[in-house]
Amino acid sequence: MVLRNLEHPEVAASRYQAHGGGTAHMLLTPRHLRTMMFLAHAVVPPGRRLEGHVDPMEEIYIILSGQGLMQVDDDTRPVGPGDAIHIPIGAFHQLTNTGDQDLVIHVVAGLIPGG
Repeated sequence: MVLRNLEHPEVAASRYQAHGGGTAHMLLTPRHLRTMMFLAHAVVPPGRRLEGHVDPMEEIYIILSGQGLMQVDDDTRPVGPGDAIHIPIGAFHQLTNTGDQDLVIHVVAGLIPGG
């Protein structure tokens, strides 16, 4: 069993700026996973956003707390706790915190095709 949380030394040391608008930590990486790329924990402060971008992998954003506006290609919808958003390979996506509290998410990423 692999058990990680935000206080784990390796996780705490993995802190990085996430697409210009939030901070993130890698909970699980390819070092721990066989068929997935990573599981990340990210926090987007009120009024900030994860800037729009395209990834060469499939992702799932899981909203843990807070409120936001999620854009995937031309589809934009409000999101909140309990929502899971599928982001296909190569889709433009952006997440904006529209609330007055931190927007907390987990990001699950699949393998890069051919990787």
